[in-house]
Amino acid sequence: MAPKWRELADKLAEQIRRGDYAPGQQLPHIRDLVDAGEGSKSTVHAAYKALEAEGLVTSSRGHGTVVREQAPLKRLGIARYDKAKWRDGDEVAFIADRVASGRAYKRGEQTQSVSRVPAPSLVAAAHGLPEGAEVYARARLVKEGDQPTHTLTSYYRPEHVEGTRIVDPSPGPAGRGGGFRVLYDAGYEIDHMREELFARVATQEEAALLQLAPGEWVVELHRTTYTADGTVVEFAVGTHAATRFAWAYDFKVPDSAQEATL
Repeated sequence: MAPKWRELADKLAEQIRRGDYAPGQQLPHIRDLVDAGEGSKSTVHAAYKALEAEGLVTSSRGHGTVVREQAPLKRLGIARYDKAKWRDGDEVAFIADRVASGRAYKRGEQTQSVSRVPAPSLVAAAHGLPEGAEVYARARLVKEGDQPTHTLTSYYRPEHVEGTRIVDPSPGPAGRGGGFRVLYDAGYEIDHMREELFARVATQEEAALLQLAPGEWVVELHRTTYTADGTVVEFAVGTHAATRFAWAYDFKVPDSAQEATL
C-alpha cells in the first residue's frame, strides 16, 4: 500500500486536474485537512511537498499553497528556427514560442551577460577547440512576466562574433532577428542543428534562479548549430523548467532506404 501522504497527494492532484481547485486558488490550510481527518500534520505537509515537487502547486510564506497555472508554453522544435522568422522578420526563438502559445512577450524579458571565458570541455569538443581555448559565452535568462522560464548560454568562437551585437550585453535579443541574423550578416548562415535533451532534477542554484521548488525537474538542452559546410557557429546549453513547457516537433518522416537508391 502507498503511504498515507502519497494517497492524499494523489487525491489532491486529481482534484486539481479535475478543476475542483482552479489555478491561483489556495488549497486548504494544513490544519483544516487535519481536522477533516485526512491525516496528521506531517502527512498533509508531506502531501503538499509532493504536489510542489510535481509542479502542481507553489508554497510560500504568507500565501499558503496555491495551484499553479497549468497551461505550459509551447516550446517549438523545428519551427522555432524557421529562417523566415529571424532572417526576414524579428521573431527570435523564444518569441516564436510565445506567438505559437498565444502569449504576450516583451523583448526585454530576455536578459543576458556576455563574457570571454576558457571553453569547458563540452564546449571545446563541440567547437573542435582545445580545452581552455577562449570563447564568448552569452548567458540568457528568459522570463514570462516575472516568472523565469529557462536559461540558455550560447558559446561562440571569437573570430565569428567579435565586434558584433552578439557580444553586446544589453537586454533583449541581439538586434533585429537576434543572434542567428547576426551570424547570417557576418557570412555564417545557419544550415542545420543537432539538439539533445536530458531530464534531471534541478540543482540548488538552478532552482533558485528559475524559482523552482526543491526536487523539481528541468530539461537540459544541448544545441549545436552548423553552417552548410559543417562549421559549428554556436553551441548552446539551456535549462528549462520542465512543467512550464510542452515540447512540440513537426517534421517530415525520413526514408533512408529510398534516399540510398537515389
